[in-house]
Amino acid sequence: MPQPAAVALDGPRDSTGGPPAGHRTGSEFAPLLRTVRDHGLLGRRHAWYARVIATNALALAGVVTALVLIGDSWWALPLAVPLAVLFARTAFIGHDAGHAQIGGDKAVGRLIGLVHGNLLLGLSYGWWNAKHNRHHANPNHVDKDPDVAADVLVFSGEQAGDRSGFRRWLTRNQAWLFFPLTLLEGVALKVHSFQDLRRQPPRERAVEGALLVTHAVAYVTLLLTVLSPGKALAFAALHQALFGLHLGLAFAPNHKGMEMPDPDGEPWGHLRRQVLTSRNIRGGALTDWFLGGLNYQIEHHLFPSMPRPHLRLAQPLVRAHCRDLGVPYVETGLVDSYRQALRHLHEVGEPLRADQAP
Repeated sequence: MPQPAAVALDGPRDSTGGPPAGHRTGSEFAPLLRTVRDHGLLGRRHAWYARVIATNALALAGVVTALVLIGDSWWALPLAVPLAVLFARTAFIGHDAGHAQIGGDKAVGRLIGLVHGNLLLGLSYGWWNAKHNRHHANPNHVDKDPDVAADVLVFSGEQAGDRSGFRRWLTRNQAWLFFPLTLLEGVALKVHSFQDLRRQPPRERAVEGALLVTHAVAYVTLLLTVLSPGKALAFAALHQALFGLHLGLAFAPNHKGMEMPDPDGEPWGHLRRQVLTSRNIRGGALTDWFLGGLNYQIEHHLFPSMPRPHLRLAQPLVRAHCRDLGVPYVETGLVDSYRQALRHLHEVGEPLRADQAP
């Protein structure tokens, strides 16, 4: 059934993380915003983030120290596993900084993002933040959300119909290829980051480019200083593959297989645009940690600047509000979320498989 189209949220967002200042929120979102604000859930958690950042930095330093102490041995390769996990933690911190969850000062947020993105990960904070903000404005909208634009994967029948050659083969098999492809995501993010430097203003290009190069030089120097070239290459390949897989595991459950607004339909308000296109993941403290709080995807999309530890506190309020409105609030287990996402990718590729059948 065709679904209403999402409407772009143009203009600056207010400090609550809701729609832009001056944008009509409508009767559905406004009462929820007041309730959340009255509970103090939009307030900052500086001490919590300070502990998270410090703990992550110490853990990274610990893994690097262990790598140096082990030296040129194949026993160093298992350290690629915790390093990949910590790189994902670093990405989550950069994500929160980009949403102004850590603090209201844009300069401080950008500094945190540059350190955790460009310097520590080799990932352009400016490129990712601009792309991610477009996603938040119009989630799952094929014309406006860059995360569902036709690329290696496609997410709608219309996109699948335009495929040819090798890309057509990819689409036919994309459900099976999804997780193997995430093994390349760590490297792909670095490539996109360098490519985007051409788009950035000269001053930002200089800063971001210098930090990206610093990361690359430091990463290669560390591995080649400690390990022989063959072991260094194996460590880097394993580390980057697991980092990409971890990011794929964290981002795949959030929107894949959820409602995709019809560009020609009626517009949705802010609440429906964010709730109907998002999926939450059930779980406890381990799930929160593993997914970096993105398991509360509905709450995060409704209130992007809400600090990560407040998302679980907002969940009962959002769920109750959606229930009162009769708006579907989708929450499932982690494994089932992957099943739903892969089923959607499989269904999108079905017409191409049918055309291939003898």
